[in-house]
Amino acid sequence: MEVKTELDYTLRQLILYFFKLGYSGFGGPVALVGYMHRDLVENRQWISEEEYKEGLALAQLAPGPLAAQLGIYLGYVHYGILGASLCGIAFIIPSFVMVVLLGIAYKIYGGLPWMQAVFYGVGAAVIGIIAMSSYKLTIKSIGKINLQSLRQNWLLWVFYLMAAVITITTQSENILLFVAAGMVYMIVKSPPDWIRKPRTATSLFILAGIGFWNFDTGTLWDIALFFTKAGAFVFGSGLAIVPFLHGGVVVEHQWLNEHQFVDAVAVAMITPGPVVITVGFIGYLVAGFPGACVAALATFLPCYLFTVIPAPYFKKYGHNQSIKAFVEGITAAVIGALVGAVVIIATRSITDLATSLIAMATVFVILYFKKIQEPYIILIAAIIGILLKTFMVG
Repeated sequence: MEVKTELDYTLRQLILYFFKLGYSGFGGPVALVGYMHRDLVENRQWISEEEYKEGLALAQLAPGPLAAQLGIYLGYVHYGILGASLCGIAFIIPSFVMVVLLGIAYKIYGGLPWMQAVFYGVGAAVIGIIAMSSYKLTIKSIGKINLQSLRQNWLLWVFYLMAAVITITTQSENILLFVAAGMVYMIVKSPPDWIRKPRTATSLFILAGIGFWNFDTGTLWDIALFFTKAGAFVFGSGLAIVPFLHGGVVVEHQWLNEHQFVDAVAVAMITPGPVVITVGFIGYLVAGFPGACVAALATFLPCYLFTVIPAPYFKKYGHNQSIKAFVEGITAAVIGALVGAVVIIATRSITDLATSLIAMATVFVILYFKKIQEPYIILIAAIIGILLKTFMVG
């Protein structure tokens, strides 16, 4: 089979591919990056294996949503800044439109019994999904929960447990704690030259009724600031952003209550594209369509910049052990905070026997029926919620 080159596809074809992936790609970040490899590397051969691996490594090292960053990088490979920009927009726009429409429906029908019944079941299932996500992230990023892992990665486990306890105790997440964990782990495991030999330091680490138009300028500025921090400091992928969002949206600013926040996470589960696009739903509930736009732009702009700016230099510096150690330390603390957020949300959202059973059943399905994707679990939970509410009322 003839190997394709960059001349064998156009920018328009690549943009259309990411637009389709944006409206049909379910399964979260791991599934989305798998689709990109299957379609662009194996089947169409538009992107080489080496180019894909470089993009995936950069997406894992930098903060922000994994799948969106990889898509931006693959657009950059052969078409530079223009390709990165247009592919990123094409990937995000379909799911953004969907969450805004869901936000409109939520504001219109959120008070109706059938909508409450839907989210009664969905909210409980989301708790199970987040719990399993945090467990999988723990196993993947820190290690299996056994004595060998505790001995080998003891410092990462310390960061992990510390972040979990602090999150549960304070009911908020501290960005400075994450950065400190990264710095300490970098210094312990692989101190950079500027620490070992200060004189050789020559580089910097870059590291609307429906409320459609209901907003005020002050709130928009608050939204912009908060979601910029979320986009710039979240290492990991998918639901790793949950503790940041919970701490700011529910605890600090009190834009949403606990049930609304769980519903927002559920929206992320039932829509295609990047999971992080739920920020558009949250922004809409807080400040209408302008809020949705500002929240989405503020969240994705940092990940765009963290992908495009270092892209030309990544081949040279991407394998730096100090940078990798810094990210490992931050990741351990972030996942610990995610576990803490799961505990906080669960204690407020699991309110009775039925929701407890739905959450436990969700964990069981994810563990033993791996081919069933989250959107199907959410749909089944919605149906169960309606049936339970109807039965209990009846």
